[in-house]
Amino acid sequence: MEAEDDQPAAGYRHGPPWVFKGSALYQLHLVKAATARAFVPKELRLVEAFGYTLGGMFLARYHDSPAGQFDELVVIAGIVWNPPTSCAWAARVLVNSAEACRHGRKEVGLPSHVAAFSQTEDSTLRNKPNNFLNILGMGSGFSKQENYRRIEIKEASGSSSRHLCNISLPLNGSRGSHKRSKWMGPAIKMSLPSFSGQTEDHPELLKYSCKVECRVRPVSPAKIWSPKTAEPQECSDGMNSSTGSSDSDAQKQSLLVLLSRPILALEFSSLRMHVDAPKIVAPHPKKKEVRYSST
Repeated sequence: MEAEDDQPAAGYRHGPPWVFKGSALYQLHLVKAATARAFVPKELRLVEAFGYTLGGMFLARYHDSPAGQFDELVVIAGIVWNPPTSCAWAARVLVNSAEACRHGRKEVGLPSHVAAFSQTEDSTLRNKPNNFLNILGMGSGFSKQENYRRIEIKEASGSSSRHLCNISLPLNGSRGSHKRSKWMGPAIKMSLPSFSGQTEDHPELLKYSCKVECRVRPVSPAKIWSPKTAEPQECSDGMNSSTGSSDSDAQKQSLLVLLSRPILALEFSSLRMHVDAPKIVAPHPKKKEVRYSST
């Protein structure tokens, strides 16, 4: 199912700013610069150090938005610099709403695509070693039940779909418990500026801001693996050989971003996000490198 080119949904006609409410996981990865450059326009400079840039993903579930309830996965290729500021650059945006997809493409200049999000809950018993007993020479351990929410994401392609990836999120507390005993973290306000555009719908370079109000706390990084991988890959540096690495295939390249090394994961709860209308900005040409040679 592709996004329809009809009029905007009624909810979007009331903005901007467009307001989204729900929860999200914001996960930062060390992404290889060579992988990120496949998405970044040539005239923009990628912010990198030692061959890596800062990318990752924004996985959200909105219970209230201009398009109603929907899920979203934003694959962040990296950080780009266009004076006087640096912003995130989205490699791919997947949503299970044709209205949200159309809005992302037509109004925000994002590489949005329609996808299916299938969620299940699993529990596993993991053996934990007892270090105190090991010191006494009485090696033993105990089993701890860990609960996960597993998300399978399939991107729509015409009348068919293509399996992109699986994401496994740890759940706190016992499954089915209605008690909210976990610490939700402090309430914060912040802005997440992003560049967009350079697409068929918006050939210009755009900049927009997401103003976020939420409670935030650090959590364990999600485990992400590709359809061809039997087990979750926690850190592969984007070098999983089963995914392929064709520069002409944006979907495969975005998967490499997701399979890169996670360094920080933040849970956003009680999320309220205001998205401003994008503005056209002028891309600043890269400065020529100056090389020195001894005579």
